[in-house]
Amino acid sequence: WALGAGRAGPLQLAPVYRALRKAFEDGKHEPGAADFYYGEMEMRRHADDIPRSERGLLTAYWALSGYGLRASRALAWLGTAMLLTIVLLMAVGLAKDTPKQTVTGTVPAGGGKVTFEIDKDDPKNPTGNRFTGERFEKALNVTLNSVVFRSSGQDLTTAGTYIEMTSRLTEPVLLGLAVLAIRNRVKR
Repeated sequence: WALGAGRAGPLQLAPVYRALRKAFEDGKHEPGAADFYYGEMEMRRHADDIPRSERGLLTAYWALSGYGLRASRALAWLGTAMLLTIVLLMAVGLAKDTPKQTVTGTVPAGGGKVTFEIDKDDPKNPTGNRFTGERFEKALNVTLNSVVFRSSGQDLTTAGTYIEMTSRLTEPVLLGLAVLAIRNRVKR
């Protein structure tokens, strides 16, 4: 370094990473460009002129998937989220028993139209041993369905409904980040 020269910070280095990334992309070497993309994003995340909200978003993107470049990180988060969903469903989300449907109706004395009313009780919170093989299988079914935006059709408690909704929002995002990271690494 020259005498009196200042230190280069994130603001000065981000354009350098951007230019190097562009040069690699123009040379049709996308996997190499990805490394410079990672560096560019790191400089943006550490820059002082970036609003705090954007820095928080970049930090989350880095932590969850390494800016869409680290498939193992995204898959690890997906596995953790699925495991947490299974445990929460087994603990408080699955109903004690499948509520039975009841049918009531009246038959007019002289014959005629019969009217039936089909009702189903609300799911009851579980009691006793919540961590059984049968409950694990049900929780796994709900969790796997939530990764691909499907409803399991399983009777859930109120807490279970919210757990399923949360997993149906977060787990597909994590799966998408993993797919993006794999695509970015093998793209030619």
